Amino acid sequence: MSGVLYVVATPIGNLEDISLRALHVLREVDVVAAEDTRRTKILLAHHAIGTPLTSYHEHNERTKARHLVARLERGENIALVSDAGTPTLSDPGYTLVVEAIKAGIRVSPIPGASALTAVLSASGLPVDRFVFEGFLPAKKQERRGRVRALRAETRSLVCYEAPHRLKEALEDMREIFGNREVVLARELTKIHEEFLRGPLSEVIGQIADQEIRGEVTLVIRGASEDSSVTEERLKAEIEKLKTNGLRVKEIAEVLGEQYGYPKKEIYRLALAGSPKITP
Repeated sequence: MSGVLYVVATPIGNLEDISLRALHVLREVDVVAAEDTRRTKILLAHHAIGTPLTSYHEHNERTKARHLVARLERGENIALVSDAGTPTLSDPGYTLVVEAIKAGIRVSPIPGASALTAVLSASGLPVDRFVFEGFLPAKKQERRGRVRALRAETRSLVCYEAPHRLKEALEDMREIFGNREVVLARELTKIHEEFLRGPLSEVIGQIADQEIRGEVTLVIRGASEDSSVTEERLKAEIEKLKTNGLRVKEIAEVLGEQYGYPKKEIYRLALAGSPKITP
C-alpha cells in the first residue's frame, strides 16, 4: 500500500502553538519534508522529536516532488511542513500535493496555525466574506495593477507583504483605494506582536519612521456597495463629461465626489483614455 502525505500546520511564532495530533504525526512519519530544515529542526528539538528531515522548497520543488512521491508509492509516510503556518498557503507544497493526488496517494491535512486566520480573527473588520491575495507583486507597476483590479471588491481584502515593500504598498493602496480602514499585523504570537488599526493615512503615519521587520499581514476593508463602481463605468462617465467641455481636473473633482473614488485615479483614467483632453 502507498503511504500518506500529511500536510502539517506548524507554529507561526510561538512554538507551543501546535496540536497534539501534529506532534503525533511528526513523530510517527518516516520523514519530514521541510521548507527550511534548520528552522524545522528547532521545532522538532523543542518537542523532542527525532524524525529525519529532508529539504523541500521553492527552488527544488519540482524535482523533489517526484522523489517524494516515489517514496510515498513505496509505502513511506511523509509530513510536509513550511517554515511557519500552513503549507501551500503562500508557501511551498502545492506541486507535491498535486503530484501525490495524481499518483492516487492519500493526502491528509493536519490543521493548525495560519497567519491568515489568526489576523482575521482579531482584525475587527468584517470576516464573514473575504478575499486572500497572498503576496502582492514585488514590482511597483504590477502591484498597482493588482490593487486597481481589487478597487471595487466589497469583501475584506487580506494580503501578505514583505517589510521592505510595506510602506510603498500602503501608499499605493491609499492612492487607489482612498483612505480605507486597514489592520496591519506583524510578529504574530511572538513577544513583540503588534496590531495597528485605522485609516490608511493614519497607519502610514505610525510606521513612517520605523524600520519594519518580519513579514506583515494586512486586512483592508472592502469597498462599500455604493462605491464599487467599475473602471468601465468611470470611463463612460469621463467621456460624457468631456463632451460637456469639462477639463480633466474638473472631471476628477465631480466623479471623485459622486462615487467616493480617489481623484488621482480618475485623473489618470481621464488622461489615459483621452490624451487630447485639456488637463
